[in-house]
Amino acid sequence: MQNYYHTFHIPVMGTGHSVDTPIRVAPLGITSVISLVDDILLEKIRKYYCNMYSMQYHRILKNTKDGRAKRITAYLETVGKIVQIKMENIKKQPFFKKNDKTKYFELLPDKSRLKIEYNKLLNMEAGLKRDFLAKDLTSRMLPGSIDVNIMVKLDRAYYDNIHDNIQPIIDEFSDAKAALRGYANSSLESAIVFSAGINQRLFDYMTCFKEFYRDKTGKSKKKIILKVSDFRSALIQGKFLAKKGLEVYEFRIESGLNCGGHAFPSNGFLLPSLLKEFKEKRDSLTAEFLPLIQKYYKKMGWEYPEKALSAKPVITLQGGIGIHGEDLRLREYFGMDLTGWASPFLLVPEATCVDASTRELLRHAGKEDLYLSDVSPIGVPFNNIRKCGSEIHTNKMIAKDTPGSRCAKGFLVSNTEFTKKPICLASKQYQKIKLEEIANMDISDKEKEQLSGKVVEKTCLCDHLGNGALIALGIADEKNSPQSICPGPNIAWYNRLYSLKEMVDHIYGRCPSLVPLKRPHMFAAEIVMYVDYFEKLATNSACTHVEIKRLYEFKNNLEQGMDICLDIAKMKPYHEENLASIPPCVEEQRKRLRDIYASFKENIIITITQKNKDNIPAMMAL
Repeated sequence: MQNYYHTFHIPVMGTGHSVDTPIRVAPLGITSVISLVDDILLEKIRKYYCNMYSMQYHRILKNTKDGRAKRITAYLETVGKIVQIKMENIKKQPFFKKNDKTKYFELLPDKSRLKIEYNKLLNMEAGLKRDFLAKDLTSRMLPGSIDVNIMVKLDRAYYDNIHDNIQPIIDEFSDAKAALRGYANSSLESAIVFSAGINQRLFDYMTCFKEFYRDKTGKSKKKIILKVSDFRSALIQGKFLAKKGLEVYEFRIESGLNCGGHAFPSNGFLLPSLLKEFKEKRDSLTAEFLPLIQKYYKKMGWEYPEKALSAKPVITLQGGIGIHGEDLRLREYFGMDLTGWASPFLLVPEATCVDASTRELLRHAGKEDLYLSDVSPIGVPFNNIRKCGSEIHTNKMIAKDTPGSRCAKGFLVSNTEFTKKPICLASKQYQKIKLEEIANMDISDKEKEQLSGKVVEKTCLCDHLGNGALIALGIADEKNSPQSICPGPNIAWYNRLYSLKEMVDHIYGRCPSLVPLKRPHMFAAEIVMYVDYFEKLATNSACTHVEIKRLYEFKNNLEQGMDICLDIAKMKPYHEENLASIPPCVEEQRKRLRDIYASFKENIIITITQKNKDNIPAMMAL
């Protein structure tokens, strides 16, 4: 239910790369997260693992009533059973042998009480006392939690044609609600992570499932984790849920840019600014939420358990952490309860499901190969790597003059520009119509080329993000399965494949660092990313009053964050923490930021002069 003994977890990575991570690492005590976006992918992988473990498999057909929810439930049940089988087998293994039981204890953090007592066992002489301790340690071995993730914005509705009017069918069967129902109906006692914003209809729907509420003993079978961008977001979402009696077990902060997958940049707020606010105000979260939760329980005629009165939300952070010293900075100085390490595990075959070709691409990737792209059909920046299978496939289709995908799954449909029923920006249907529209526009050929390029670069993430897992498991042929992967920029500092023990020892600072000591601090790296992003915003700005105001606030927030980073740089560094990289980075990037803003203000004058001279003084005050 929690990350019991470890101080880190492995976050969700795409639809496929952490799809079976719990099977791989949960029996060794490590918590990880499965994406629930692609139920078709989950069904294929369920079949694979049922065959591997001689478990009964009955295919749940695509057109089965409530099939999406049933496929998700079936997959999670299968994962849970396999983890249980593996866990029991490990518990039966003897101590003092080179086996997975020894590995389980060796992976534990050194300060863990269980690890301390294990080390005590190793130094005891044979006898009844040692046997008793061995039995006790075995009984306290717990698997990592099998957590799941829903991107709440991916909530496709399903449609029926009624008298030529396209109407959504029952809202209960939307993608996000079906995924939630699939998880709620599983026997897992774990947590669900809600990412990418707020979905009020989905949060309302959670009230249908008693598993998300506390029983008389104070326990809830299923816990709620919210991935948040800042304290305000945590407060708003937490209060919305609290009014329904739903408690947030964990607020999971993620860097807006120094992360993998889709990127959700803040308005210039750097991690140190966000962490400082959480550190100062975290106690107010409980004060805000608890009365609302108790009020709901009273309204429902339930008794709120006394044991739960002292419970406080767990606060964690993920995104760009690369070394033990940074992990300590987050946990010991900023008070984070746990941390999330994602992209480095893409190079750990024991932990993630990635095909060999893509792992090689990651292993050799430098900073210039990793970039924030516009390939996602949902219109959100997407962390990408050059020369991946998806990019090669997309370019081939463009060269053949047949851009776009056939949209077999449709999880990312959202556009109604040309149709009543939403379609995907990466689909052949949309791209054909849009390209024809651009071709008929009264603009220059260069402008047409630029607009067309933005259309055809959208790729089928529904399929491509899962293909790597299917190839790795031998379910799909690489030749016909373009692979997409979404690593964070931090992976540029990792250059080979690692064992699980190597990576965990690296996280806990028990071995020579796996990354060079010259690697810039995660806070310095994030500064550069945000100045890069600011430059992109300024360059593409239409100079409206709203955009000008936003860029002004963005710049000020970024400068304030830089000041906090400089204060941190004056502190004593943790183990191998490269605080020395922060001051020169701030100096260089602050100058760059101000130069970009000065150039932007010059463009404002030109633009406004052409439109309305009276607006210049007001605009230039920003």
